[in-house]
Amino acid sequence: MTPEIDAYFEVVKSEHGADSLARVEEMLEPRRRSEQRHPLQQAAKWVLPGIPQVPWHDPYAYPELLPLVNALEAESAQIKSEHELAWAQRRASFSDYEHYLVRQNNWQALYLYRDGALVPDSAAVAPTAYRMLKEHAVDTGVICPLLESHFSTLLPGAVIKPHCDLWNFSINLHLAIDIPEGAAIRVAGETRPWEEGKTLLFDYSFEHEAWNKGATARTCLLADLWHPDTTLPERSALTMLMTEIQKMMAA
Repeated sequence: MTPEIDAYFEVVKSEHGADSLARVEEMLEPRRRSEQRHPLQQAAKWVLPGIPQVPWHDPYAYPELLPLVNALEAESAQIKSEHELAWAQRRASFSDYEHYLVRQNNWQALYLYRDGALVPDSAAVAPTAYRMLKEHAVDTGVICPLLESHFSTLLPGAVIKPHCDLWNFSINLHLAIDIPEGAAIRVAGETRPWEEGKTLLFDYSFEHEAWNKGATARTCLLADLWHPDTTLPERSALTMLMTEIQKMMAA
């Protein structure tokens, strides 16, 4: 670690207790790199110890996340209507999705939250989704500032190949917006369909893939949220740690 990271960790521990970052520090120990993981979690770069090795989660099981889940599902019809209008009339607001592994032009995104902040321009394009996200994820601190929230649109024939995302301390929420027949997602070997107006929640440090074999586009609203089993001091330290690592990698 760098002196800046060490200093920040000491501040967090002084405020929350000497053991408050024990799991984060354990994650950083070289021996952790070679320890046994779940077979379908091997490619994740960072695995915080003590997070249950559970690929699929019940989106209604976590009180911290429930206000967001309920709000998105309650407003799903309006969110879908606004997205359809934007897709038809404001296509310039969409872009190729830039996954850390690949960029695909048949995977389109409309970003609502990115680079640690809401995307102001999206407020006029998708006002209901923007408001729900602000009130129930950003203002409440459940969104992971290291990542994003966006409308994810897979064009007909698009395939997202099996992969693990970077870490297990955030979790991915999907609100199904427009789901043609032939679209599905597989996480840790278990395939589930999306149901329009409903949410799915999964740990994307496990190998996952998705496809759209339908005749029309598949759209979900995605939000990267803190894993409910992380603590507030851990979230603070992980945000600083990963931000510094990203800066060093970009240098």
